[in-house]
Amino acid sequence: MKEFTIKPISLEITSHLKSKIDLKTKPLGALGRLEEIALKIGTIENTLTPKLNAPTIIVFAGDHGISSEGVSPYPQEVTYQMVLNFLNGGAAICVFSKQNGINLKIVDAGVNHDFLIPSSLINAKIAKGTKNFLKTPAMTKEQCENALLKGASIVKKVIEEGSNIIGFGEMGIGNTSSASIIMSLLCSIPIEKCVGRGAGLDDSSLKKKMGILKQAIQKNSHHFRENNPISILTTFGGFEISMICGGMLQAAELGVIILIDGFIATSALLVASKLYPTILDYCIFCHESDESGHGMMLKYLKAEPLLHLKMRLGEGTGAAIAYPLIKSAVSFLNEMASFDEANVSEKL
Repeated sequence: MKEFTIKPISLEITSHLKSKIDLKTKPLGALGRLEEIALKIGTIENTLTPKLNAPTIIVFAGDHGISSEGVSPYPQEVTYQMVLNFLNGGAAICVFSKQNGINLKIVDAGVNHDFLIPSSLINAKIAKGTKNFLKTPAMTKEQCENALLKGASIVKKVIEEGSNIIGFGEMGIGNTSSASIIMSLLCSIPIEKCVGRGAGLDDSSLKKKMGILKQAIQKNSHHFRENNPISILTTFGGFEISMICGGMLQAAELGVIILIDGFIATSALLVASKLYPTILDYCIFCHESDESGHGMMLKYLKAEPLLHLKMRLGEGTGAAIAYPLIKSAVSFLNEMASFDEANVSEKL
């Protein structure tokens, strides 16, 4: 597996940033979380005048063999249909990205479909979906490592093109099942507490989903080791989750800001953070998904999200909606006058 070098963020500039924030024409702490974001971004970039260059969201799409067990109310073909919707600009992530000036890239990580039309789709297909992990591991070790590498390569290219802030989205019918098991095993939380309604399961279908996932963990007990995140990702993950994991690790290695979306994207980060804990220094948690396990996952990571709008769409939409807040934090740090500049008296 590729080794990454993710350095802890230097805190040498922190006191200078804090002083700059405190001396703006406002009461101390009056801009709340925006001050925290400004401090974090300035620290990541190691400058008193940070910039957000070519903000980009990359949506990775992949199919899941477990979807054949009825763990989602939608059929598998919705994955490829939604990819076409992304490419045609009709999905929520397209609307929000356009609204907020975010570059959007769509990746075929492993969709069970041949995309024959010329398009902007990035072809990184590992296979036409993972295998049904109720019967066999979702992927081979080689496939998982290949997905990690491809995710890293795609992100590296985006950064080379000028981006220093990247969000990660996903699309894949059945992928909340993968994320639930990853969460359960890596956070040591019973699977029953990790499983949510996904794309809208009713009570009986939710109960069925819990039973299937519990059975899958038991059946695959000899295929993974609880202290080995890659073996868990290989056994239960998706190609899109693996690519997001690799992409996040590459982003952190190159020192850019990582925007964390919802339940699926956070499960990829969970794997990444078990491998390289310092990746968390580079992350801004954009929102808390209404998928039931996400709040617990965020608490496990000691993360405080910016928004809680009861969204559970995925696609990177939480990151896209949170971006204007992040932009506001950088704008006030760079453009707001200090007390001295404005000739305003400070607090006595």
